[in-house]
This record gives sequence, C-alpha cells and structure tokens, in this order.
Amino acid sequence: MTDSLSQPAMFIDPHIHMTSRTTYDYMVLREYGVVAIIEPSFWLGQPRTNAGSFKDYFSSLIGWERFRAAQFGIRHYCTISLNPKEANNEAIADEVMALLPLFVCKEGVVAVGEIGYDEMTPAEDKYFRLQLELAKEVDKPVLVHTPHRNKKEGTTRSMDVSVEHGVDPSKVVIDHANEETAKEILDRGFWAAFSIYPKTKMGNQRMVELVRQYGCDRIIVDSAADWGMSDPLAVPKTAQLMLEMGIPADHVRKVCYENALAAYGQSGEMAETDWTHPPAIDQRQLYSGNSVLRGQQPATAANQLSALLIE
Repeated sequence: MTDSLSQPAMFIDPHIHMTSRTTYDYMVLREYGVVAIIEPSFWLGQPRTNAGSFKDYFSSLIGWERFRAAQFGIRHYCTISLNPKEANNEAIADEVMALLPLFVCKEGVVAVGEIGYDEMTPAEDKYFRLQLELAKEVDKPVLVHTPHRNKKEGTTRSMDVSVEHGVDPSKVVIDHANEETAKEILDRGFWAAFSIYPKTKMGNQRMVELVRQYGCDRIIVDSAADWGMSDPLAVPKTAQLMLEMGIPADHVRKVCYENALAAYGQSGEMAETDWTHPPAIDQRQLYSGNSVLRGQQPATAANQLSALLIE
C-alpha cells in the first residue's frame, strides 16, 4: 500500500490486543504496513480469580508478545493497568495495585492504561484516581477507556477527574471516542482516539467524516482488535478509505501514524528509529524455549518476511 505521494505507507495501531490474535495476524499486519503496535492491558473475557493471573499477564505483555511481534518485523509496546471492569473486585484490585509499580517502568511500557470507567461505580472511580497518581509519579502518558454505556457522561467525567489530579491533557489519550464526544475531547486539549471496531464503536466511513470535520490534530485511529468480532487491519483499511475519499495524505499519515507516536513517545519508550533501524530478525531465536514457528522451517518464514519488507 502506498499513499498519494507514492511513498511506502507506515502505520501504527496504538490499541490492539494481540494476546487474542494469532501469529499469522502479525505477518499480515506487517504486509499491510503496520510497523508498530501498542497493546493495552484489558479484560480477558472472564473474571480473573487472583492477582497472580495479572502478574503472568503483565509479564507476557513485556515478554512473549514483544518477542513474537519482533519475529515478524513489528515493534511491540504495551500499557499496564488494572482495567475498569475488574476494578470492581476490590480484594483483588488492591493486590494488583501493589503489582503495578513493578511493571509500569519496564522497557516498552508507554502508558498507564486502560483506566477509567465501565459502569462508573465508586470502586472504578477509586482505582482510576489511584492510577492517575501512579502515572504522574512515573511520568507516563495515560490511556483512558470510556464506557460503552453513558458514553458522554463517562467521557466528561474522565477528563474532569484527570484535570482534578493535575494530569496534563496533552498526556492523556481518551479512547473509544465517537461523534458525541469528539468535540469536547479536542476542545479540552486531550488526544481523541477512535476504535474502528465493527458495529459497536466506530466505523471507518464515519471516521473519514470525523477527520473531514475536525482535521487531523490530536486525532488517533486504532483497531481495538481483540477476541471479539474485530479487524486487526482496521487502521490500514481506514487509511486507504480516507485517501480514496479525498482526505489529504498528510492528514492520513498524522491520524494513522504520527499522532500515536507523538502521544506515546512522551513516555521515552517509543521512537521512530525503533522500526526504521531495527535489529536483525532471526527466527531461529527462542523465548523461554519456545519458537513462533511451531515446527516450520526458519528459512521459509524468513523468506516470506523478506518479501513483505521489500513490498
């Protein structure tokens, strides 16, 4: 894929849950020009029953997933947090809060998130505030999850609480934004992220119109792809649609690449040279004795990867 300037397209998907995806998805993402991804901590689909499961999950985000992505030429970053949905189990939540300082400063961790509200309960508010203070302490950006119900109220409240805690809006990404919330987010100086997630969050046609209306400043496109009915190629597909519908190529580049780098690069853990000057890929490497190839020959996979990089 190329833009209207005939340059090879590069994309960042700054919100994608690759723990839920296959290794094949990594290969296809790279083929479509995705050079870097950010994987936020999230709810796995069923309640965790002890804090140890969080510890193992956080360890996989900074370990195995980082390795797995690199084997296909993609730079993997993550955000670490107690997510809003699981904040309501306070007995476990307190234990997870004790774990977070051990992980939020690890290599490749670019923000504290996803934090915020699900049902806007007192427990969610409590742990949202505690994690905002943690983000201030470690000087990391914040990724805010806005609720799927009472979206406007939850979004406004998320920004109010962030400001109350003295967090600079320029370091806060408000995700799962939509037409109802976009103007307030942008007017108040926060980053507005839009998840291109079929039927439930934001469609790519709607995203085109939002960029046409608001321009490209502080707007970020992501897929939020996970174990649900989602598309890991949502960012490059939306970029292509924007170009076809007359959105200037420099605007497309900002909302699908540059803005994510600017927002999360504030962590000091993410730089463009990470993927423009990457280490050599050697698919013979193992992680804790495990290979991404699952019995396939490294030469075959490497040849496929070389072809993708050349394209």
